[in-house]
Amino acid sequence: MKVVNGFNAEYQDEEITLEDVERLEGDVLLEFGTPWCGYCKKAQPLLSEVMDDFLDVQHVKVVDGKGKRLGRHYQVKLWPTLIALQDGKEVGRVVRPDSEEEIRKLLDV
Repeated sequence: MKVVNGFNAEYQDEEITLEDVERLEGDVLLEFGTPWCGYCKKAQPLLSEVMDDFLDVQHVKVVDGKGKRLGRHYQVKLWPTLIALQDGKEVGRVVRPDSEEEIRKLLDV
């Protein structure tokens, strides 16, 4: 599983399990989406800008879609869905963010 502190530009090709996520320590931003999703592409500059200020937050980009168990577990319906975790537990989420402020508020938990 590729975990990056700060902005992670690439979605995971490998399957990430719930057990992998629950083992993550500290603050983590899970980003569910796909490389070809227009909404996901639109959110990338916002994420990049915000993550520059949250270098201690791990950023994990998860390819989502039909048959992807992790997205179903988190009840992801729209992309991108950003889920903030602390020690593997969800503490907040934003769906289709359209401003840096939304993402900052999520990560300031």
